[in-house]
Amino acid sequence: MVTAVIGLNGSGKTQYIEQLRRQLASDRVRYIAFSDSYGPNVDSQYYLQLRWNQHDIDHETPTVGELLQRAYLQTGDDTSERRQLQSQLYRLFHMDTLLDKYIITLSSGELRKFQLTKTLFANPRLLIMDNPFIGLDAETRDQLKVLLLTLSQERDMDIMLVISKTDDVPEFVGKVIELRDGTVLPACSRQAYYERQEPVPAHVLPETKREAILSLQNHDNDYQCQCVVDMHHVTIRYGQRTILNDLDWTVMNGERWALSGQNGSGKSTLLSLICADNPQSYACDITLFDRPRGSGESIWDIKRHIGYVSPEMHRSYKRNLPAIRIVASGLMDSIGLYAVPNADDYDKCRWWLDIFGIGQLADRPFLQLSSGEQRLVLLARAFVKDPQLLILDEPLHGLDLWNRRLVKDIIETFCQRRNKTMIMVTHYESELPAAITHRKFLARNL
Repeated sequence: MVTAVIGLNGSGKTQYIEQLRRQLASDRVRYIAFSDSYGPNVDSQYYLQLRWNQHDIDHETPTVGELLQRAYLQTGDDTSERRQLQSQLYRLFHMDTLLDKYIITLSSGELRKFQLTKTLFANPRLLIMDNPFIGLDAETRDQLKVLLLTLSQERDMDIMLVISKTDDVPEFVGKVIELRDGTVLPACSRQAYYERQEPVPAHVLPETKREAILSLQNHDNDYQCQCVVDMHHVTIRYGQRTILNDLDWTVMNGERWALSGQNGSGKSTLLSLICADNPQSYACDITLFDRPRGSGESIWDIKRHIGYVSPEMHRSYKRNLPAIRIVASGLMDSIGLYAVPNADDYDKCRWWLDIFGIGQLADRPFLQLSSGEQRLVLLARAFVKDPQLLILDEPLHGLDLWNRRLVKDIIETFCQRRNKTMIMVTHYESELPAAITHRKFLARNL
């Protein structure tokens, strides 16, 4: 049986699953939270730019292959049936291309593939998966759905999918459990669930907030440039592995780009070059805001004009600060907050929290928020300094339908203003805002 647990952001899905796990308390129950975590031992040394500063990685950090082999041996005997499952999982997730990589260098999508493979080795009786499809490219999502159906039918495995993106419930789900404001509604079929849902309006951002965004004053210190990003023959390698190969890309002022590609194709690496998080950026022919990289600007000069959110950033926030301080860190381009904002800065933060519909969460500790609520806080952080360049890497991760529409409305409104440029990464075509004007696809280097 495959069951879907569904609810709006903050409706109580996580608490419901935690209570269920306490009741079952069995080693045959496995749970994948997809919290963008590498694991407690590895996360202790993690910082935002570590993935691209590979010389800083402790070489005792395990590789993907070492961790998977350890998990395989710890979770069962080496039988022909388990070897067949291992081979099937490696083919499905292209794990053979990742085995020699340090776990800490995996992209968000690659990390999810690793977590799935490791967990499925245990052949659990009940498998609980929190938003299993986010971060995966379309081909892998389809293959994962086939695998889950096969596991539920041929291995008598019960599967529970915790889903925020409720328009992506697989057809083979037999039962839906919906939560509303912490209340568990009676279970129903997938069809019955959809029949009782009210459609999300075409736009949900109130007109007063839309006008307020459009009325924001431009900054006197904005770059007055024609070309925001200009890259020529950019190549990024780590050892024998080529991530980007002879790449050319030009982004003009006012353009809004959709950046796509398979998991591991180099999308986040490309964005790290723009944000100056990747040390190899200074060895590349890159111009930002009409200024060649390395011509005297500091990292902070660059970041001052960029608003950024990504799975890597979400992973970096481990301190339980109030949500408003997380937003305020965007004014200083820091992870965490090391300077005390003034009253005007806090007013800006509260303004953007209200724009994203979470003003009531301003003083709530960040780590006590749901994953979707955390993502909205980090989006407010990206917008708080009214940047010229928005870089949104999988910005709608974990958001329900209403909040996805809200964020798209905010993006579309923000991009109507002068001197605003955007690059957005997503694996879902439906998540792209109407503001998109250009597209770039990255192919994975094999």
